[in-house]
Amino acid sequence: MPVILRCSNDPAMASAYAHWFSVTGSKADLPPATRLPELAARLETAFDSARGDWWNLARDMGRDHPSARWSHTAAAGSYGSDFGLTLAWTRLTADCAEDTLTTLVVCDDPWLFRQLENITGVDAGRRPVLWSHRLRNMVRGVAARFAVAVRVARACIELRKDRGKSGQPGRPAMIVYGHPGSQADGHDAYFGDLMTDNPALLRMLHTDCGLKDARRLGVGQRTASLHAWGSAFYALVRLPFAIWRPSPGMRNDRHGWLIRRAASRENRGGGPAMNCWQMYCQKRWLADRRPATVIWPWENHAWERALVRNAKSLGVRTVGYQHAVIGRHQFNFSPASNPDGLDSIPDTVACNGPGYRSQLESLGIPEDRLSVAGTFRVGRIEGSRFDSDGPVYVALSAIPSVATRMVEAIQPLARTGMRFIVKDHPLYPFAFDETPEIQRVLTTIPETHGMAAVIYSTGTPGLEGLFAGVPTFRLMPEDTVALDIMPDGVSAIPVTADDLAEALRTHVTPPVLPWQDVMAPVSYDVWRELLSNDVAELRPDALDRAAGK
Repeated sequence: MPVILRCSNDPAMASAYAHWFSVTGSKADLPPATRLPELAARLETAFDSARGDWWNLARDMGRDHPSARWSHTAAAGSYGSDFGLTLAWTRLTADCAEDTLTTLVVCDDPWLFRQLENITGVDAGRRPVLWSHRLRNMVRGVAARFAVAVRVARACIELRKDRGKSGQPGRPAMIVYGHPGSQADGHDAYFGDLMTDNPALLRMLHTDCGLKDARRLGVGQRTASLHAWGSAFYALVRLPFAIWRPSPGMRNDRHGWLIRRAASRENRGGGPAMNCWQMYCQKRWLADRRPATVIWPWENHAWERALVRNAKSLGVRTVGYQHAVIGRHQFNFSPASNPDGLDSIPDTVACNGPGYRSQLESLGIPEDRLSVAGTFRVGRIEGSRFDSDGPVYVALSAIPSVATRMVEAIQPLARTGMRFIVKDHPLYPFAFDETPEIQRVLTTIPETHGMAAVIYSTGTPGLEGLFAGVPTFRLMPEDTVALDIMPDGVSAIPVTADDLAEALRTHVTPPVLPWQDVMAPVSYDVWRELLSNDVAELRPDALDRAAGK
């Protein structure tokens, strides 16, 4: 009986076990001393090993039912779906089932419990109730989709005048999210001053940009909202029913309980409906305006794959800007999960630097589709920012549960007198109690001097800490995976809440990571080539010449 599987409220929970762990946030009031050793590291290893399974399943999902095109799970999106995490818990449980020591697994998730009980060597107790979770998700999903439908229908009506801002067909255009750092004068959080450099370039706002920000950014004649190309009738009639519907074959797959869980969780929110709306609006805009070239912040999400397919059918050139970090855990960047492979990858992927260009090539993007256009978002940091007497900079994750673990990890250390400055994510504010030892700051790492260390879990701050020459620690929670965003050959120091204090006391100051090894300055010459009407100029050698190589 290597694995005992129980709910947290099961009175028959066995006491004859060597180790225990709980999955998906299940509460377990058990001795910390017997928790499975190196749980965070083992979970992350299992997550890494599940990559191929997720890619294969995502391709199958995409071919299984048309509604999968709205799903984050079917796009292998590690931020938008926790499907990979459930695959990792399944692998970890299977590994423990092959051990000679007995492990107690505490699981209150009804879908995951049913998946785990099918593993050979697992002794399962009473199942958690499933029907109430399904019903709650269904009711919540209906309410969420109706709310989305009403909201976007209103935006569609009130922003209809934006159709007149598109100028003549054939102009290049960029699609961007509604970032608070973008400005009405054309300066954009994703593309900097590219609109100033290219007066013909239009800015189209993704439908995630709400009415208030669309009005703020759409003051001029070169910015318009894609909501304007929607239909209020379509929104109110179609979106309430926009859900992901895996076929019976997928639901009965060997990972079937995990697929059912993923569909139920996605359908309980408005995500599929919003993806449906974005795809509908962008398709109508492309057909109406026929831009010569369309560029956007590329991450190979579901709506982007649809954008590429629609654009190619109309002869519109596609340039995806790899604006953000990638790392080994963002599986969505690879074409391996695309049902149509490279057909939904942009004609050109413009990378922010050589580090991530190399990583994209290793993920399966052909070399002749990759260029380096430079980074608008990660600035060069001059000199070291390290000060052994300074506070520890804590960059909270955009994921609320991970941010919670980060704050919980530093609170005991603060009570010993250690000083922390805490910065939350600009798009995901996070409330926490400030004390004399834990102070909120608004400055980013490049804007901060005199840091003793940097603690992060996900996102760009880890890379910025290394650029600043500051000891940088990636805090790994034990109930999820902190997605590693480092390029190949670069790493921060992995720590858990249990060994964080010791790591901060005994760290060695690292050398400054050369910025140019990972990033590159913006090359407006490359962008001019990419946005030109001369397709011949898009040869890799021409782009290299534009970048000064």
